[in-house]
Amino acid sequence: MRSHTDLRVKVFADGADEEGIIKLAANPAIKGFTTNPTLMRAAGITDYEAFARRLVERIPDMPISFEVFADEFDEMERQAHKIASWGGTIYVKIPVTNTRREPSDALIKRLSGEGIRLNVTALLTLDQVSAVSAALAAGPACCISVFAGRIADTGCDPVPLMRKALEIMAPHSNQELIWASPRELLNIVQADEIGCHIITVTHDLLKKLPILGKDLAEYSLDTVKMFHNDAKTAGFTL
Repeated sequence: MRSHTDLRVKVFADGADEEGIIKLAANPAIKGFTTNPTLMRAAGITDYEAFARRLVERIPDMPISFEVFADEFDEMERQAHKIASWGGTIYVKIPVTNTRREPSDALIKRLSGEGIRLNVTALLTLDQVSAVSAALAAGPACCISVFAGRIADTGCDPVPLMRKALEIMAPHSNQELIWASPRELLNIVQADEIGCHIITVTHDLLKKLPILGKDLAEYSLDTVKMFHNDAKTAGFTL
């Protein structure tokens, strides 16, 4: 089994803990960063622009994605231009639809045509991948984020869908597939095995990354020791 140092898939840290992000930027296993309004709200961020600008200043040489939060396409477009102006390493996240299920394909094509690097997010179907890939075909480097973890949450195996997504995107060398919302380290191995370009991983899950490829017999012994030591520490008697 591969260790985390042998992965071909690029690991992007997904979160909004500023100091945690800065620490992860020094980790050679981390190749980029993503965040979103939900993560920022959970982290207590109140000034979106100030937070983003600080990160770009403190991490000037790694890709980082920031998301628009409007629901009307004209306002999404305005926000996208503003976010893109904050730094050359930024990818602007555009949702695949607005809250009324209206596809954002036209906006994606327009922004991409203007040279803005996009990370189109919240995709869960192959029809969405096909439409978004076509809209991004003539633009600069970009990412398509398929939420494989959410697909798995519904009881569907995401691997066949992610393989097909790679096939759909293959004619377009400017596009990278992101395996988004992983639920366990196994997802990193799965993404690596199918040739997915990027996987976004939360800070909590990244703490487990050194376990990847660990000898199972040794891991068994570690588990036995944990149970034994915790019983002793608790002072259990029978």
